[in-house]
Order: sequence, then C-alpha cells, then structure tokens
Amino acid sequence: MAIDFTLTSEQIAIRKTAREFAQDILKPVAIEADAERDPQKAFSMMKPVYREAHKLGLTFGFIPKEYGGAGISNVDLQIVAEEICAVDPGFGCILLVNGLALLPLVWYGSEEQRRKWLFEATSDQTGEYIAGYNVSEAAGTANFDHPGAYPSGMQMTAEHDKGRGEYVLNGSKYWPSSSGGWDLKGANVNMFIVRTDRHKGGKEGLSAILVPRGTPGMTFKAPIDKIGHRTNQNNWIECDNCRVPEENVFAVGDGDLIISKAFTWSGPVAGIAAVGVARAAYEWTMEWSKTYTAAGDKPIMHHQNVGYALGDIAMRIEASRYLCWKAAHYLDMYQSEGQAFGAMAKVFSCELLFDTVYKCMQIAGVNSLNKEYPLERYLREAAVFPIYDAGTMGMQRRKIWGVMADPDFATNAFRDCEPVKFKKSMEGW
Repeated sequence: MAIDFTLTSEQIAIRKTAREFAQDILKPVAIEADAERDPQKAFSMMKPVYREAHKLGLTFGFIPKEYGGAGISNVDLQIVAEEICAVDPGFGCILLVNGLALLPLVWYGSEEQRRKWLFEATSDQTGEYIAGYNVSEAAGTANFDHPGAYPSGMQMTAEHDKGRGEYVLNGSKYWPSSSGGWDLKGANVNMFIVRTDRHKGGKEGLSAILVPRGTPGMTFKAPIDKIGHRTNQNNWIECDNCRVPEENVFAVGDGDLIISKAFTWSGPVAGIAAVGVARAAYEWTMEWSKTYTAAGDKPIMHHQNVGYALGDIAMRIEASRYLCWKAAHYLDMYQSEGQAFGAMAKVFSCELLFDTVYKCMQIAGVNSLNKEYPLERYLREAAVFPIYDAGTMGMQRRKIWGVMADPDFATNAFRDCEPVKFKKSMEGW
C-alpha cells in the first residue's frame, strides 16, 4: 500500500524536538510578547528564542544541504510547523519568511548568487541572521501580474543604471515581514519584487533583487500594530534612490513567477499553521468540557450538543492536516511546483479552521472572552490565516482558478500526483 500516514522514526524525532522547543522555550516568551503593546518590542523579544531555534536547525532547515541547510522536505516542514504554530504562529511566520525570501534563489537564482547568499545565511554564527520578504504594497498586491504598464500592478521601481552597474530602487512596500530586522535598521538581507521595466505589464516587467542590510536609501517605519501574529514584524518600507549592485538582481522579467511559486510553497505551511492553532483550541476546549459543569450535575462533555460539536471540530482538524500533508508531498515531488494544490491547502484549512476556533469559543461560552483563558488569543491568531500569505479571497483562489481554466488541466491530477506545469497564461484571470 503506497499510502501510509505513519511517521518515520526520524519524523517522530523531529516532532519531539519541535514540540519541546515550542513548549519549553517559545511558549513563555510568546505569551508575554503577545501582550506587549509595542509591536517592535514584541518582535525583538523573540530574538533569544530565534537563537535557540537556530541551534536546532529550524531557521534555515529548508535550504538544500549543498548550501549549508538541512534540506528537509516539505512534509517534514509540516510536522515542525504544526508544533510551533500550536504555540505561536507569529514566530512560525518569522521562520516561514526566511523561506519566502531565500528559496526563490534556489529556484531562479544563479549558482553564484545561491552560493553567496544562502551560505551567508546558513554559516551565520550569531544565530540572529534573518531575511525579509518584500512583495506587498499599500495600493494592493493581488494585481501584481496586471497586464498594464506602470503604475498598474507593482509600483516599486528599479531603474537599471548600466553605467554604474547598479539598479536604483524607488517606492514603498507595505506589510512585508521581518524586513526591519531585530533593531528596525534592516534584516540581514531583504528580497524585493520590483518593476524593472515600466513599459511592460506584470508578466514581463517584474524581477527580484536582494538588498543587504545597511544599504543607503532604505527607511523602515514603525511596525504595524496587528490583532494577531503580534510576535511577527510587519513594516512600511520606503526606498529613495536606493542603489543596489546589478549582480543582486535575478529572475529578470519573471518576478511574477517567484510570487506565484513562493506563495505555493507557503500555502500548505499556512494551512498547517491553522491546524496547529485549531488543535490548541480544541485540546483546551476538550479539557474544559470534561471538568466544567455550567452549574449542572455533570461536565458539559456529557451533553449531546457539546459532544457533537467537538466531534465536528476533530474531523475538520484531521481533514485539514491531511490535505496539507498531501499538498506538501506533491510539492516535494515536483520541486515546489503545484500552484493550484498548494493554494487549495491554504484556502481550505485557513477558512475552515477559523470557524473551528470560534466553535470552541461557543462551547466554552462567555468565559472564552476572558483573556485569562487562551481562546480569545487563538481566535485572533486564526483571523490572520485567511488574510495573509496571499489572501484566500485575493491571490490564492485566483491561482486555483487560473490553473483549472487551462485547457490542458486534468481534473484528477492532484489525486493521481500527476505534474501540472504552471504557465504565465494561468495568471491574471
């Protein structure tokens, strides 16, 4: 039987390591940081935790072994991410963004670029190296592949100054994660998607560029104050004639493909993060229902309505987990190509499990609104999932639609693990 959901001994060990890290090291700091009113301070409080994660190989484990990473599979990443996000998905997002920023080099960068930037990250001895992923803009990002020329679509520009061998960045990014770094002076490296050709649309005029910390002309404003994922930093970045060496540019004219593929890779991770939060809410509510009587003569678990609701919650969590695992397995088969299927895992899990967390609150009743209990925090965290990481109503559903609308699409491709080549014609529906 080829289908087997039994974890290997190595995967069980990975899960144990991730769970112990999450419970013993992450949890005490995350709860305190979530309550911190200053978003930058909340983020900086995670730096000691991040250093511990680095010691365990969690910060860059997804980078291939030939560039100093652990080369873990997407399925293994699912196991780690669920344990971390069951405690704090904001910290999980910090780790995720390292992948969003650096994996595009694996997919689209030159060998010289990969060796320079990936080894810089994996060989860091401080344990504090962090990467920023800069796509989102204040005007909106869903129409990144708009066929119109500037100013439609992406509006941060990078003009090629061939005489000086540099690109000159102008414009702003809004909502990017980790970009300001631990001290709001910049991540060690920031990967930007920029418009390198003002006269072309999003399918031809976008490229990626790496901007190292300390580059003049890049300003970071105070991080955005959010209801959830408070341990994760989101910024407003301004670039004013920010000059970057031309050797830092890659995927020229294919920045749109980076966006599509990066958010494909992260789709099942966002989905399993939702599983982690829903699981934490479910576990707490289960224990609550077995002891809380609501002034009756027996715990509320013995009432049919509560039992049915908890059964529904358990089923949703299991279904979402296995969809995420399947999507991750598919991405492992095809070098993270599986744009529709990564998106499916994200959309289904994140939307279904937001309602699942709320159902836990309904079981607990008015007590769930009390901040002494964790359910209000779980709901705040769950509210983030359908909106971030290429929102389910913006970019992710459109990706599914675009792939399915292709005349060559096979309806059972995902079931049968058949390859589906992603084409630019699938964008912009």
